[in-house]
Amino acid sequence: MKFLQHWRAFGIGAALVLCAAIVAAGVVSNEYFFFAAYVVLQFVVLATAWNILGGYAGYVNFGSGAFFAVGAYTAVALYKALALPLPMLLFMAALMSGALGFAVGVLTLRLRGIFFSIATVAIAVICETVVMNWSYVGGSRGMAVLQPAAFAFASYNRLLFVVMTVIALLATATARYIEQSRIGRGLQAVRDSEIAAEAVGVPTLRLKLLAATVSGALMGLAGAPFALYMSFIEPTSAFSLNYAVSALAMPIIGGTANWVGPVLGAVLLATTQQVVTVTISSELNVLVIGALLVLFVVLAPHGILGLLSRRFRILGAR
Repeated sequence: MKFLQHWRAFGIGAALVLCAAIVAAGVVSNEYFFFAAYVVLQFVVLATAWNILGGYAGYVNFGSGAFFAVGAYTAVALYKALALPLPMLLFMAALMSGALGFAVGVLTLRLRGIFFSIATVAIAVICETVVMNWSYVGGSRGMAVLQPAAFAFASYNRLLFVVMTVIALLATATARYIEQSRIGRGLQAVRDSEIAAEAVGVPTLRLKLLAATVSGALMGLAGAPFALYMSFIEPTSAFSLNYAVSALAMPIIGGTANWVGPVLGAVLLATTQQVVTVTISSELNVLVIGALLVLFVVLAPHGILGLLSRRFRILGAR
């Protein structure tokens, strides 16, 4: 009963957020709001997806940009070839990046620690090299992508803002379910001690493959609308270091032990990035992330949620 009540509260909150996004898309006149809000929501999805494997299972993935870009280029290739509608592009992008996550898991999840992390970097380099030599999607020069006519909204970017809101809610619901299920408890056992987990019968490899697949699929979903949002795509931006660094930094800053942490970290960092871009320079984005990451690792290794829980514990003790 308590489980259903918690999910009912989450469902009501998600519905309110979606309604607010739809209303904002209809009444807010400043078009830049939707550009900025789309980016923030995109990072919410990336951070949440990274945390499923990196936070719950403890397998640090430095190749997030590869899954993001695979989702983006899958959508571009299918849009150019078949002019598929956006829902089909999202589905196929998630399918392809999820399959990549599974394949990478099969190849690398028997590795542990820094060896797994190095392997994910290698996967990202391989994927970028393939795309740079794929002339059908523009290769290294990139390709312009014309946005289709918007329906139900004044502009296509407003539609993409609402779509990314739905994807962000789906990602957080997925992470929340995994965390509270037997899957999450198994992944936590893997993170704490994989040898001990195997000794008590936890199917560690199966759980890690599931986490890698779900994580990859969600990252691909985040990347699928990228070319339509930018009206252009090229490897340097799609495989940007910013995605890999942000996907790792945001959960660490927010807190990796709970599904709320990546959301908090993503909203904080992505909003800060947008403010810095508008007021100072877009070149400082990665610097801002790096500085905040170092600050939190040194002063608050358990992130914002760790600080809050510690604060409330202290107040309760008084």
